[in-house]
Amino acid sequence: MLVLITYDVSTTSSAGQRRLRQVAKTCLAYGQRVQNSVFECIVDNTQFAQLKLRLKDIIEEEQDSLRFYQLGNNYQSKVEHIGAKASLDLEGPLIF
Repeated sequence: MLVLITYDVSTTSSAGQRRLRQVAKTCLAYGQRVQNSVFECIVDNTQFAQLKLRLKDIIEEEQDSLRFYQLGNNYQSKVEHIGAKASLDLEGPLIF
């Protein structure tokens, strides 16, 4: 299923800047960045549960926020892109 993850991490302190990098690095392990604080991840239910737990362990809930949008398995008809930086087809062939 395709999951869209958005986040807002307070970066007023060095700890917040570190959390921001950790959140981005964790999301990158599961998908691709499509905008500064937005990732598209194609995951199964188990991976999604693991990802949510990992991210919840990183953030400070009093200062930061996470949003998860579950677009499901038939996401191709639900996502429209206009403009630069078209996203990669994560389920397409990988050519080296």
